[in-house]
Amino acid sequence: MTMDAETLTIEPARRIDDDVEFYDVPVELAVLDLTGTTVRDAGLAEAAFTRAAEHVGLVQSEDSLTSMLTYLRDATGRSTIDVFRSLTADEATAQSATAAFDAEYLENIGSLEAVDGAEHTLHLLRDAEVSIAFITGLPRDTVNAIVAHLGWQESIDVALCAADAGRGIPFPDLPLTALMRTGAQSVDSMVVVGDTVNHVRSGLAAGAGLVVGVLTGAHSAEQLHQAGADDVLGSIAMLPAMLGVSSDV
Repeated sequence: MTMDAETLTIEPARRIDDDVEFYDVPVELAVLDLTGTTVRDAGLAEAAFTRAAEHVGLVQSEDSLTSMLTYLRDATGRSTIDVFRSLTADEATAQSATAAFDAEYLENIGSLEAVDGAEHTLHLLRDAEVSIAFITGLPRDTVNAIVAHLGWQESIDVALCAADAGRGIPFPDLPLTALMRTGAQSVDSMVVVGDTVNHVRSGLAAGAGLVVGVLTGAHSAEQLHQAGADDVLGSIAMLPAMLGVSSDV
């Protein structure tokens, strides 16, 4: 496979002034959500959340658990501690619930699998000299364990959790931290990809040249478009073709 990185470009999808001439920008950085976008969660997060909420006494009834799971799905992508802080005013309870969630998730991390085509996508982007950053609301130990479990340590440039950036999504901190860590030249050269409206909002807030939703996780195409996604793909496996990256030798 041969690929000249200078020919891999995107047209920034948004303009401040319609009189400004469109120009192509070399793609330097792909910021990819981890679970739900690149890794198939298979219900692990919800199972770990349920165990943790029960462990600290947050679950008072079946209805209360249903309400909390609904909130969790809407908050997908946010840091675990932020989710629990939204469910209890007691900081010690939120911390204890987060620790229980992390332990349960780590214990079952072997059940995680890559989204179909995700590994090939990483290889194509690397061959095209595009930097790759994972972002997630999961804690550092869990992020490291997922990357190691899938053998992706050499396939990416950086994997970031909310603690690395200050705030998680939907704030712009994670994509912008990825930009700085990888040395990409501008936000216009950055593509942000995620499966939730919070990922879309984060990419838009960061000024990414392209913000893409995928349908392998929490939210529908309609929700992702309404949040402002420039495009919505069936999965991350379709990203290289969208960017013009070819697997032809």
